[in-house]
This record gives sequence, structure tokens and C-alpha cells, in this order.
Amino acid sequence: MSHKATLTIDGKTIDLPVIEGSEKELGLDISKLRDLTGAITLDPAFGNTGACTSAITYIDGDQGILRYRGIPIEQVAEHSRFVETAWLLIFGRLPKQDELQRFSDRLTRNAPLHEAFKHHFEGFPVNAPPMAMMSAMINTLSCFQLEFLQLNDAEAFEEATARLISKVRTIAAYSYRRAMGKPFMYPDPNMRYVANFLHMMFSEPYQQYIAPKEVEDALNLILVLHADHEQNCSTSTVRMVGSSKANLFASCAAGVCALWGPLHGGANVAVLEMLEQIHRGGLTPEQCIKLAKDKTSGFKLMGFGHRVYKNFDPRAKLLKQSCDKVLNRLGIKDPLLDIAVKLEELALKDSYFVDRKLYPNVDFYSGIIMKAIGLPVNMFTVMFSIGRMPGWIAQWKEQHDEAGARISRPRQIYTGPTLNDYVAMDKR
Repeated sequence: MSHKATLTIDGKTIDLPVIEGSEKELGLDISKLRDLTGAITLDPAFGNTGACTSAITYIDGDQGILRYRGIPIEQVAEHSRFVETAWLLIFGRLPKQDELQRFSDRLTRNAPLHEAFKHHFEGFPVNAPPMAMMSAMINTLSCFQLEFLQLNDAEAFEEATARLISKVRTIAAYSYRRAMGKPFMYPDPNMRYVANFLHMMFSEPYQQYIAPKEVEDALNLILVLHADHEQNCSTSTVRMVGSSKANLFASCAAGVCALWGPLHGGANVAVLEMLEQIHRGGLTPEQCIKLAKDKTSGFKLMGFGHRVYKNFDPRAKLLKQSCDKVLNRLGIKDPLLDIAVKLEELALKDSYFVDRKLYPNVDFYSGIIMKAIGLPVNMFTVMFSIGRMPGWIAQWKEQHDEAGARISRPRQIYTGPTLNDYVAMDKR
């Protein structure tokens, strides 16, 4: 079916090309609008603006659909682990056995940090925000092997990709150990990606931490479910920076900075802060549910509903099952987790929330899981950045490979003073 769009402005009519995606999404191509009419579009926060075409991730928020390279997230979560998912997103297909093994070997080789990094960590205050360290250290990575600033062949790109995906977990673990005043733990080449991260986080020189299977699987699932999510704030930032031909490390460091914002990567932090507020205030979960339904109360139930998903967040469905397994396996008695479990139970059977499709989202369950595992709240967003790294790299590569790609340069509607004269200091 062909589509046609016309625009009339000041009596002049022009035809706008209509772009149709593979899932029948429609977009009006306005790339020539300013040349033809002198006008631009105004779309604050870009809620109705497509900045690119992309073949990586598909979301249908109304239907609760998320697919990586066309594969439903439910299948990815059931059959794939984080390393394989990273390959799928970055290289556009599922890897063959030898490709996956080669990539895994690259990750293992690249897990250690140069010894000089210890001195960089020592330069930070012990209470420095982990996200600040993460962004700084990703940029620092590029200083140790300058050849990866220019990725001119497939071999160099795969090696740089492995360096980033592997070393971010080491950086994250070292930032935690620095804050806790504990010695850095070297990565163990015999461990898988997530188990190795947990070892670097929680092992001691005299006792290695071996994560229970339920814990390793849950954290692996969190990373898989966060690996990409279309053109969100941090991904758009990576593309914006990358459009200037900035290198992969600088572009992903910028993504970390965007993710740091509480409206983006801080959603699961907000869940824990809410639970702590409830606990300190002595409120019962039943009272919280009642307050959340009262628009005059000022109380907001964090971790319920989603801006994109108007139905149940498909990632939350998967994470709920994992959350139940972790809590049962660890048997933790934590008043905050007890409150969270009760809030979930009450909301899922309350018609107010069900009718409005205000279901617990991925941030609700990921926050509970990471709290149960023992990750401090200020590490939650760091975990998000580890998970999102493959998506950022995939998006950077897709843009980098696009023929004729231009530097991103949004327009504006100027609302300041008209022509003005400079006033000398003695006459102001």
C-alpha cells in the first residue's frame, strides 16, 4: 500500500516522502523541509521525531513487544546469555559456535585492567559516584591503546568491542571495591561473564565468592533485558556524539553520562528510595496503595507503569520469575524487600492499577533483585550501563557504517531579543 503526505504552508504545497518500516511504521521524511519552505518542525523532547532508521531493536509499546534483531525478547531470555546477546545486537545475527567462542575468548583476555588503572582509581574520593568513575574510566581506556581510536577493519572493531564490554564490569567492580576500602580482585579467566563480575565484587583475598546459580542467572537476565531499547536518551546521546566521528570509547562514555540522569537510568534507584521512605515513615503497603490512588496525596508509587509500554512490560514478566527464584534461594529477611513483595501482590489484584495497566515494570524487579544480591543502590545505574553497552556499540556501529551519514545538528526556534546594540559600561 502506497502512502502520500502533503504539507501546505503560506499557500505553498509540497509532497513529503513517506517512509515505511519493516513493521509497517510510518514516518514523514522532512529532510528537505527547510530547503523547500524555510520552515522547520518543533518537537520538544523529540517524542514524535525519528532521528534515524535502525535495524537493531523493535518495540511496540501498545502490544508489549520487544525484539532484538527480530527475535522476541522472550526467546532471547530463554535461550541466550549476555555474551551471545551482545554479538546478536552488534553484528546483526546469532553467532556460530566458533564465532561465539572467539568472542568469549576475547572477553576473557580483555577482562584485566592495566595496572596503572589502580592509580587512577586512587585519585577519586572514596565516596565518588560510581557513574562518574565509569564514564571517566571508559575514556581512560582509549588512552592505553590508541590504535583503537580509529576502527578501520572488522578485526580491530571486534577487539575494541570486546575491550569495552569486558572491561566495564572490571571498572564497575573496582569502583565498588574502592568505595568499600577493599583490595581489588583480579578477574578469574575460568569464570563466565556474570560470575566473574560477582567474583570481582564480592570475593576476598582469602575466600572466593561463588554466586548461587539463581543469582548468576538473575543478573545475566537483567543484563540481557537491558542490552538495547531503541532510541532512548543515552542511545540517542551515543549516536549524537558518534555522528561527529568521535571514537567508540568517547561516544559510550557520553552514553554513561546520559544514563546517569535520574529520569533515565535512575528509575530502579527511585524504587529503592521509595521503599526506604515507606519503611522510615512506618507506612503499610496497604496505606501506600491507598495513597497512590489519591491524586491529592502527593505520593507516587515508583516502579509501576512505563512510558513506552502501555501494556505489561515484557521484560518485567521475565524478571518477575527470576526475582521470585532469587528471593526464595537467598531467603533474605529484609523489611524493604518484604514491602516490595507486598506492594506487588496488592497492585496486581487492585482494579485501579490493573485497569490502568500500571503493572510493576522492569525497574521494580531489577531493583529488588540487585538489593537482594547485595549490590549497593549507587551501583544500580552502573549495572544498567554494563547491560546497555552492547546496544550502544551496535547503534554506534550502525551509524558509523551508514553511507553519507551527517553530523547531528538540531535546529531551534529563536525566542530571544531582536537586533540589539551593545551598551557601554558607564551607560548601563
